Amino acid sequence: MTSPPLTAAAGTEAATGNLILDHYERLPEVVAACVTDQGPCPEPEAFRPAFAFPALDPATRAYYSAATARWQPLGDYRGRPLTLLDLTGNPATGTTKTFASLLIVARAVEHIRRTGTPVMLCTPTSGNKGTALRDAVLRALEAGLAEPHELRITTLAPLSSRAKLRRSRLSADSRLKALNPLLLLDSKRPEDVKPLARAFADAHARAWARETGGRLWFSLELENYLVADAARAFFENRVAPCDHGPKRLHAHAVSSAFGLLGYHRGRTVLEESGDSSPENRPASLLVQHLNTPDMVLSWKYGSFDRSHLPRYTLDPATGLHVQHADPAFPRTVHRLDEVLDPTFYTHRPATSPAMNELIGRHGGAGIVVSLQECLERYPLISGLLAGTAARLPDDPRTLTEWSLVMALTGVLNAIDRGLVDDGPVVVHGSGTYARGDYDAVGAADCHVVRSVEDVAAVVWKR
Repeated sequence: MTSPPLTAAAGTEAATGNLILDHYERLPEVVAACVTDQGPCPEPEAFRPAFAFPALDPATRAYYSAATARWQPLGDYRGRPLTLLDLTGNPATGTTKTFASLLIVARAVEHIRRTGTPVMLCTPTSGNKGTALRDAVLRALEAGLAEPHELRITTLAPLSSRAKLRRSRLSADSRLKALNPLLLLDSKRPEDVKPLARAFADAHARAWARETGGRLWFSLELENYLVADAARAFFENRVAPCDHGPKRLHAHAVSSAFGLLGYHRGRTVLEESGDSSPENRPASLLVQHLNTPDMVLSWKYGSFDRSHLPRYTLDPATGLHVQHADPAFPRTVHRLDEVLDPTFYTHRPATSPAMNELIGRHGGAGIVVSLQECLERYPLISGLLAGTAARLPDDPRTLTEWSLVMALTGVLNAIDRGLVDDGPVVVHGSGTYARGDYDAVGAADCHVVRSVEDVAAVVWKR
C-alpha cells in the first residue's frame, strides 16, 4: 500500500504536564465520579484502602514526578491533523500504567500511615500493570513514604510475558526481592493469571492478616484505573480544549479499554462542572489484534463469537492469509490467532458494554490490525514519531511493546478504509519500548508457579 505523504505540523509545539500533580486538588471530585464506594474495607478477605491520598510535601511530589504527559502534534495524514497524547514518559515503565499505579500505591501508603497496617499488593498482569506497580512501590520506598516491611507487592504474570518484565532494585536487592516476589504462571492460557491471583488472595487473606498483621490487596479493579485515566481529559482540556472546531477522534490500542473509559469519565466530570461542553465530546477508535479482537467484535456484532471474523484465504504466492470483505479486520495476516503483543490478552472483557454505549452515543469505531500491517506501516510511523520522545527503534524486531505502533496502524488503516469521519485524531500513546531500553528479568529473578499452593509457597517464604 502506498500512503500519501504526511504534512508537517508547522508552528506547533508540544505541551507537557504532570497528570497527577497538575490536578491533585480535583482528585476528590474525580473519585466521586469514578468510584461507587470510596471508603475502606478493612475485612481481610475483601480488603481495600480508602480512596485517600497523602498530603503533598516534597517527598510526595518527588514520588509523583514520574506522572508526565505530552501533547505532541504529528502533522496531517490525508488532511486529518494527528496528535500524540504521549503517556510513555516514565522511562522505568514506558507505559500509561504509571499513572494509576502511582495513585494505587499512594492509597496504600496513606492507609499504612493512618492505621499502621502493612499492605501487600497482589496483582495479575500481562506485563505492564505489574511493571508499573512494582516501579511505584519502589518509588515510594525510595522517597521514604513507607518502609520495605510495610509496603510490598506480589506480581503474577504469564510465562510468555517474561521478556516484557524489568529488573529493578526490587529484583537486584536480595531483601527487596524476597519481600516483593515476581511470579510467572506456566499455563497455555495467559489470562489464567487473573483467577489464580484472585484465588490466592481469597484463600490466604485471613491467615495473612492473622499471622503478619498486614493486609493482602487484590488491586486489579476497574475503579482503581478510572481515577488516573480521567486525568487525560483534564490535561487535554488544559492544553488543547475540544469544545469548538471539528469533532475529534481518540484512538487507543486496547485489551479492556480502561484508558478510554477513564478518559470519558474525565470528560463527564468536566462537562458536569461546566468546564467543558458535552456537545463536541470526541469519538473513540478501539484498536486490537486477532488473538483477542473481542471488543471490536462486541462493538460491531454485539457478540464475542469469533465466527463473526471474516473468512480468510491463503495466498500461495505470499503465504499470508488474506481477506477484503470486512475493512474492520486485517487485510493480510500471518496467523488467524496471531499474538501481536501479549499485553492484549483479555477475552470477553466486562467493559465492552460500557465502551459500546460510549461509541453509540459519541461516535467511533473499532479495527483489528496484524503484525504484517504494522510492519508495512512501520517506516511511515517511525517517521511520524521521529521528532517525539516516543520515537521508535530502527529495527522493529527489537520492539517489545507494540501498543503505540498498533494504535497508529489502526488509525491510518481506518482513515484509508473510510471507517472514521473526517476530523482531528488524538492517538493515546499508551506504551512503547524496545530491547535496550531496560534490563529484562532473568530466570533467577522469578518463580515459576502453576497453582495457588505454588504461589503461597513463595509469598509465605520467610
